[in-house]
Amino acid sequence: MWRRTYLLLLLVRIYFALSPSYVHPDEHFQSLEVFAGRIYSYPSQLTWEFTSDTPIRSVFPLWPVYGLPMNVVKWFYNETGLGGSPPPELIYYILRGGMFVLSFVLEDWAVYELVPTPRYRVPTVVLVASSYVTWTYQTHTFSNSLETLLVTWGLVLIQRIVENNKRSAFFSPAVLSLVVVLGVFNRITFPAFLLIPGLQLVPHFIKKPFAFAVLVGFGSLFSALAILTDTIFYRSSSFIESIRHPVITPLNNLIYNSNSLNLAEHGLHPHYHHFLVNLPQLLGPALVVLVVSLFMKPGIRSATFYNRRAISAVSGTMILSAIPHQEPRFLLPCVPLLLTCIRPLKTRPFLLSWIAFNAILGFLMGVYHQGGVVPTQLAMPSIISSKITQHQQTEYTNVTVFWWKTYSPPLWLLGDTTNLHAHLRTRDLMGMRGTDMIKQVDSILPACPALSSADESNNLIFLVAPRSATFLDTYTSSISSELKEPQLHMTEQWTYKNHLNLDDIDFGDDGVLATIYRVIGRRGLTVWSVERVGCV
Repeated sequence: MWRRTYLLLLLVRIYFALSPSYVHPDEHFQSLEVFAGRIYSYPSQLTWEFTSDTPIRSVFPLWPVYGLPMNVVKWFYNETGLGGSPPPELIYYILRGGMFVLSFVLEDWAVYELVPTPRYRVPTVVLVASSYVTWTYQTHTFSNSLETLLVTWGLVLIQRIVENNKRSAFFSPAVLSLVVVLGVFNRITFPAFLLIPGLQLVPHFIKKPFAFAVLVGFGSLFSALAILTDTIFYRSSSFIESIRHPVITPLNNLIYNSNSLNLAEHGLHPHYHHFLVNLPQLLGPALVVLVVSLFMKPGIRSATFYNRRAISAVSGTMILSAIPHQEPRFLLPCVPLLLTCIRPLKTRPFLLSWIAFNAILGFLMGVYHQGGVVPTQLAMPSIISSKITQHQQTEYTNVTVFWWKTYSPPLWLLGDTTNLHAHLRTRDLMGMRGTDMIKQVDSILPACPALSSADESNNLIFLVAPRSATFLDTYTSSISSELKEPQLHMTEQWTYKNHLNLDDIDFGDDGVLATIYRVIGRRGLTVWSVERVGCV
């Protein structure tokens, strides 16, 4: 039964891995956007983390996961004579598929090894595979997803070193040093999860100093390689200059996040936020089981919490709780670790609540959450090309696409726009007030086509916004035949239905039922062309 369930959950994981939801901007702007502009002729926009004089994001752990596959696809296109850059949707789904493979192979393997009791190993792997976090976050291109893999394998290697003295003198310490370096350069929070469990290595290293020497030696080597990689990426320096002026991104990251004023720009949370808000969002009914275990018999309580997985998750959460900026994805490594501490439960209340919780959150975060941004951005070149053809414009066209009330659109998904015969500009208006958004659009729209210059007549304006934004109804309704003065009008060009904008929920103004009807009943992301009508 467990194996059949696991195979079914594998199909579920594949489905969500290939569903173009958009959980957080960092899954693009701290990974794919970084390499797409360098490897291909794609437009791209690097965030401040990569453009600062003291960059805080390392490319050393990102390159093998994202940059290498992109280069392999580029090489394949060149070798097969296909020419040009591959379509961005191909790159997107290859990388999402790659994240699925990493999760399927490395995470499940690590969970299997971490469970000490053979009879519970397969059921526990199934439990982790049934979590919506595994379906969604772990198949997205987050640094947190990579951190989860590195934390779990760090614990596996610690376990191998401690429990297998005969074979732990060289190989396991060397691999552990690589995992630690990758983890630290990937996210500065990584040591929080391995700090306490790592103390178990101290007695082993006292008995076997050679193993400690291997750990330190290879750790120094991998750290130097990481620093050199980052320095060349950011400075394009020679080897000598890299030694003189190295770029140490974890140090820059630590200095930046040590300043409370910097954290305030990203949002501050109370110290209990991780425990009382974020963990319940990630674990749901499983967290209830863990809390109940605290009041069970000493034997059950000891088996649940006195192990490396629980110690890593709890101590990591406590350390991260000292940092005032707290998001659920920061605790992704805790999910598989805490789920391995639960003995498989077959009680009807838990199974029903667990299935319902993960099904709801899975479809919300894995399908509908900002789900139209990626498909819309992929479709924009064809939408623009169709509009240019419709207007029979042969001259070079200036195209401006405004995005409103969505996550920032990844520019690299536009692909190679050289054949579009248009100068394409994307402007992200984020959550700007509706009246201010209209002013931005109106400022670049010609007063009237008949009075416009030749350059202005070649302007095309698009607005991408959720259908749930009722503010736009005034501009998208049918045009009155008795217009007293020119006004803006928006014509629907394209719509993607599987899109929910949770930031648009406002129960205080609209009421509960009206808000649900508006946000869910009018779900979807629409591309409107914007024109001025009523000109004489």
